[in-house]
Amino acid sequence: MRACSKTTCNEPAVATLTYDYSEATAVLGPLSPSREPGTMELCEIHANNFTAPRGWQVIRLATNFEPAPPSRSDGAGRSCAQGGESPRTP
Repeated sequence: MRACSKTTCNEPAVATLTYDYSEATAVLGPLSPSREPGTMELCEIHANNFTAPRGWQVIRLATNFEPAPPSRSDGAGRSCAQGGESPRTP
């Protein structure tokens, strides 16, 4: 589980926030598949309550945020590592 980027918040992240400083735009969308430099990951409460600085535009790519599925570091994909085989192409 990836946690919210807000200090002292340990809720699961459900959204990714990016800033485009040259356009004075903040983009809030679904959680990216992996952590990206320069972005913030927000929990549902912080994503829904997000406001941008005065004069900035906010683009919301999603309005209903859902927790991301478990990543490999959370234990997903263990079936292959525990003896499952992947299909082979001829």
